[in-house]
Amino acid sequence: MPDHDETKVSPRGFAAMDERRRREVASLGGRIAHARGRAHRFTPEEARKAGQKGGSQISRNRKHMSELGRRSNSREDVPAATEETWT
Repeated sequence: MPDHDETKVSPRGFAAMDERRRREVASLGGRIAHARGRAHRFTPEEARKAGQKGGSQISRNRKHMSELGRRSNSREDVPAATEETWT
């Protein structure tokens, strides 16, 4: 019996599909879930509350937030904002 490392495994399911086909299948699944009443569509108010909740949870970790700020300020591939950006 060959070792597991020697066995060639071909992709199955979504991994075997091209991107266009994956999108089609995912879209169909979403439409069916909504048609059957098993999907939830957020109202703008629910989405706002969820965003605030997530933002407040992550911003509690000051060390994490300062690290994010340091990383974003040191990125050379992102042009600095200019006065024109805000007008």
